[in-house]
This record gives sequence, structure tokens and C-alpha cells, in this order.
Amino acid sequence: MSSSEIPAALRLSLRRLWTLDRFAYSLRVFIALSGAMWWSWVQDDMHVMIPLFLGVIASALAETDDSWQGRLLALLVTLVCFSVASLSVELLFEWPWLFVVALGGSSFVLIMLGAIGQRYATIASATLILSVYTMISLEQRGGVPPDNLWHGPALLVAGAGWYGVLSVLWHALFAHQPVRQSLATLLGELGDYLMLKSTLFEPVHGVDIEQRRVALLRQNGRVVNALNQTKEMIFSRIDGQRGGRRIDRYLRLYFIAQDIHERASSTHYPYGALVEHFFHSDVLFRCQRLLHQQGRTCRALSRALLLRRAFDHRESEQALEELRASLTHLHHQAQTPVTAERRRLLRSLNALLINLTELERQLAGAYNPEVIPVEGDRSLFDRTPSGPRDAWQRVRNHLTLRSPILRHALRLSTALVVGYGVLRMVHPVQGYWILLTTLFVCRPNFGATHRFLRQRIIGTVGGLIAGWALITLFPQPLVQSMIAVLAGVLFFANRATRYTLATAAITLMVLCCFNQVGNGFGLIWPRLIDTLLGALIAGLAVVLILPDWQGRRLNREAAATVSASRDYLREIRHQYQTGKRDDLAYRLARRNAHNAETTFSTLLSNMLLEPSPYRRGADDGFRFLVIAHTILGHLSALGAHRHHLQQHPADHPDDPAMACAYDTLIDQLDRIARALSERTAIELHEPGPEVIAASLEPQPEENDEGDRLVPTQLALICRQITPLAEAAGRLIDSARTGARTAEAIGQTSRSG
Repeated sequence: MSSSEIPAALRLSLRRLWTLDRFAYSLRVFIALSGAMWWSWVQDDMHVMIPLFLGVIASALAETDDSWQGRLLALLVTLVCFSVASLSVELLFEWPWLFVVALGGSSFVLIMLGAIGQRYATIASATLILSVYTMISLEQRGGVPPDNLWHGPALLVAGAGWYGVLSVLWHALFAHQPVRQSLATLLGELGDYLMLKSTLFEPVHGVDIEQRRVALLRQNGRVVNALNQTKEMIFSRIDGQRGGRRIDRYLRLYFIAQDIHERASSTHYPYGALVEHFFHSDVLFRCQRLLHQQGRTCRALSRALLLRRAFDHRESEQALEELRASLTHLHHQAQTPVTAERRRLLRSLNALLINLTELERQLAGAYNPEVIPVEGDRSLFDRTPSGPRDAWQRVRNHLTLRSPILRHALRLSTALVVGYGVLRMVHPVQGYWILLTTLFVCRPNFGATHRFLRQRIIGTVGGLIAGWALITLFPQPLVQSMIAVLAGVLFFANRATRYTLATAAITLMVLCCFNQVGNGFGLIWPRLIDTLLGALIAGLAVVLILPDWQGRRLNREAAATVSASRDYLREIRHQYQTGKRDDLAYRLARRNAHNAETTFSTLLSNMLLEPSPYRRGADDGFRFLVIAHTILGHLSALGAHRHHLQQHPADHPDDPAMACAYDTLIDQLDRIARALSERTAIELHEPGPEVIAASLEPQPEENDEGDRLVPTQLALICRQITPLAEAAGRLIDSARTGARTAEAIGQTSRSG
């Protein structure tokens, strides 16, 4: 490599580093911790380092994405919460009975505030963490100083404010960088989804199709989560910036991604029937290659958006032309008399080709979305509370034992109270790590708690070993300070993806910090014992205190999934009556359907982590999910082809057969949803869905592809209603059995 090429390669490496979503977060933490460390050295008072560090960490944990104005407002709220919490701990620290009452009550209230929204939940959680940090800081200082009550809280809030100022400035200088990174992540997830979807077209016998379907379901959940995150990021910046060219471009790109997702998730015919019928043709290989290439194009677009470079999609264009030629060849072969089944499958391939052609057009214009007109309104749904009354109503809606938030609030507050009692009995000196471990480990469900408990213990042991080795090898205070800063950065870079490594890093940081003001070696055994005690309390709490076993909610989440698909079908019908218009009501119904499916899939994944007696119904749940996903795929196909009837919007709703099909499907889905919610028997009215499907499948030869597609998709959905009802019935039986088992266990425990 020549000397002239080195700077270019270095610039490219730095640009790629800058595109990483965790790099900016880690850099802000590095600057904040380095500044706190520098101040401690300048003041020649290393005792202020620990509260400053703890304040920085708490503030970084409270950070949420927003515009700089929104981030400034959130910072002010955070600092007020931190100040009240820290002062309350200082005032009540010497009064154990008052302290424990305040600890339990404030924990419950703060967790319940999370019902208002994710931003409030994040600030509330960080406030609880800062409260425990205040206890640790007080313990490190030997108790509450009688002559200077404000000193400790001031340092903690100063550290939090220092990071908050950096965060506000960063969001002001680089306001659109998180949106671009989120859009790039979304496109990357869409690319992975398309490549996984392509495997369903592989005409090979003996493959595990169900396993591929489950993998596709999980990837669809990641796409939905990325869509939701991107939408919130754009919404937080669009207010007052509707004339901004860059945010307008990102909004257009977001709508393109929504359309790509709808087309990618479409199902035009059962894949097994296509594979069996066209096993000896190359057309399915062409479909597979095109989807795979379009997935690669999505990923190339993701990288191009981050690096601000052009991208090449010629391979997917070529794959599209090859598929079109292969399908044309099949049609020429079909000039001789063909069966009705072959004719129907060829039409499904035609519809698939139309869909993939439009998907390719969207990909081709995605890098320059200004050239693609946005149809319908461009408003986004605002999920933030409209005012104090709305916020209070959201909290009130969760004041029931059926609410997971209320159960978690009661569970965590009780666990913290028990943890405080244990530390008072066992060793009140350095015992507040028990509360901190309980706070980090105790999660809303058993699966998450079990996972974090295991990772917390392993990470703590690893961090203690690494800390013992490093402070032994490097006794110099300056070196240990540098290690502490780097360990803090490592914690924030990995806490969302590698919690074991993050726990080890924060444990190493604590040892290095405490060794600056005392004996870090003396903290090793107390930290280990307290971690084990806190993890034990969290583990027992999630099992014994209002356990939120996922199987108990299986029927309700399944009902929500069916209800969301029903509402999506209603909006699709309305679109066919009025013409294609991507208005807010349609986009919201589509997103709610995918969100409900993702929630149900996540519940099943968490259910598999629970003890075997509580996993009853998981297999039935996965079978139900596969059928529900198939129906959602056919609904997406209907949504993707809305433009076919736009020129004659009145032709479709006047057809009595299709009007009957819509009414029947909406009614049947509604019946299944109500039966799931109420755990009652499912009664499908007459005419049955198979009768409706049989009436829709014969179609006049003069109908074009657009006219054939709608009745075909409605018939395919009708064919799935009976399997869906049977799967729902098994879920209801499992729910009833689980309820009887839980009642028997409760009676046994009460009699014992």
C-alpha cells in the first residue's frame, strides 16, 4: 500500500467506526468519565471520583433518543428525580424503619411510572439505580456527614449533569446521525429477512420447512422492532422540522421500508404446493435467487446510507429479468391443455413476479427517495401521553393484578425490602451491592431473570478475577484510573448485547475506583457474596412473588394477534373500496398486526426458558403462531396489490361473493379472538370458511391478474380459518388446564 493510499484507508476505517451505533454512546461515556477522573486528580481528592463516576453511569443509563430539545427536557426531569432520590436516601439513611418503607414505596411508584411510556420507564429505572448508588457512596464515606448533608447528592447530580450536558450537545451537533443509523439497521434487518424468505422457495426435498418458518418469524420480529424504533426516532425530530430536507428524506425512506416489509412478508400461495408442482423447473430457483439478491441489495443500501456512498443493485435487476424469462417459458409450455391446479399456481407465480418487480422498483429508488412520490398522508402515530390526565389513565389501566407492570412493581419492591433486611442482618458494611444486584437481575418474567442472573454471576466472578490481577500488576494510581475509565466504556458498549462482558467490565471499574480511596482487595469477597445473595433474592422473588408465568397470558396474547389481523383485514377492505391510500389508519392497522405477532412470538420464546411444568401449551402456541403468520402473509399480499383495483375501485366491493368472504372472515376471526380471550368454546357459523373458499376459487378466464388475486388470497385465508380455530381450541384447553393446576398448587400451599 502506497503512502497516498494510507490516509484514504484510514479515513474509510474512521468513517466505518463512526457509523457504529454504539460508538457515539461509548465516546460520550469516555469523555464524561475522563472528565470526572481529571477533575478528581486536579482537586487532589480521589474520594469525589466514585460519586462522580456513579452519577455519570446513572445519567447514561437514563438516556433515551430524542431531539436536543427533548433531550434537554428529559435531562432536567432526570436531574430533579436524581436530586430528590439522593437527598431522600441521605435524610432517611440513619432511620432503618423509615428507610425501608420509603424504599419499598418509592420502588413501586417508580416502576408503575413505566406504564406511561418507555422514556418514563428508563428514567424511573435509572432513578432507582442512583438511589442505590447513593447508599454505596454513603457507605464509602462512612455514613451521612452531620455538617454537610448536600455534599454526596451534589457530587452524584454533578456527575449526572456533566454527562447530560454532553448528551444534549451531542444531540444538537449530530441530530440526524441516530436516525441514519437506525434506518441502516432497519434495512439490514430487512435484507436478512429477504434472504431467509428465499430459503422457503428452495425446491429440495427433506428440508425442515417448519424450522425455517420459525427462523423467519423471529427475524420478522427483529424487523418490526427496527421499524418501531426508527419511527420513534423520526417522530421525535419531525415536530417543527417538516420543512427540513434531511428529515423529509428519512421519512420517505421509512415509508419505503414499510412498503418493502409488506411486500417481503406477503404469501401468494403455500410454498409446499409450489415446490411440489414446479420441482423439475428452474422457476423456484429463480425466485429464490431474486429474493436473496434483493436481500443483499437491502444490506448494500444499508451500508451505502451509513457511508454516504452509491450502491449497486444490478445483480438483483438481472435476477428479476431471469425470473421473468423463466416464467414466460413456463407460460409457453402451458399452451397445451393444463389442469386447473397448474393454472392457479402459474397465476400465483405471476402475482409473485408483480410483487417482486414492485419491490425491486422501491429498492432502486430507495437511495434517492425524493423521486418516489409518497401516497396518502405522512402523519405518524403519537404514542406519547397527551397530558397529565392521559398519563394517569395509563397508570390506572395497569392497577390490576393481571398487569405485568403491577406484578413486577410489587415483586421488585418486595425483593428490595427483603434485600435491605438481609444486608442489615448479614453485614451492613458493603452490603448495598445486594440491592444493586437485585435491581439489575430482577426482571418482569422468569426467562429474562434467569438469563440475567446467570450472566451477572459469571460476569462478576470474571470481573473480580480480572480486577485482582490488574490492580496487582499495575499498582500505579494513574494506570488504575485509566483502566477504570476504559472498563466503564466497555460496560456501556456491551450492556445491551453482551451482558456477561458488561458485568465483568463494571466490576473491574468498581475495584479500580475503590482501590484509589482504600483497599480494593477488601471489596472482592463482599462483592462476590453480595452478588450471590442479590441474585438469590431476585431468583426467589420471580418464582414466589406473583410469578408472571408466560403460559397464563398465552390465550390473551393469541387473542390480541387474531384481533389485530381482523382489524388489518378491515382496513384492507376499506382500501379496496376507496382506492389505495397509505393513510395513518391503514399503516397503524398493519403495524399493530405485526406488533401483535411479534409480542406473541416473544412470549413463546420466554416461555421456553421457564420450568417444564409451566411450559404446557408452548408447542400448541408455536403451531398457532405459524398459522397466524400464514394468514398475515396472505393479508400482506392483499395489501401489497392494492394498486390493481385503484382504477376501478367500485368493481370489487360490489361483488357479492367477495363481500360475503370479507364479512365471513372478519366475523370468524372475531369469534376466535373472543373465544381465546374468554377461554370459551369456538363456534364457527355457517357457511363455513371452506364453502366460501370453494365459491371463490373458480374464476372466469377473462379476468386479469389483478381481478384473480383478491379472491385467490381471500380463499387461501378461508382455508386457514379452520386450522386456526383448531389451534386456538388447543390453546384454550391448555389455558384451562394451567389454571386448574395453578389453583391446585395454591390450595396445596395454603393448606400446608
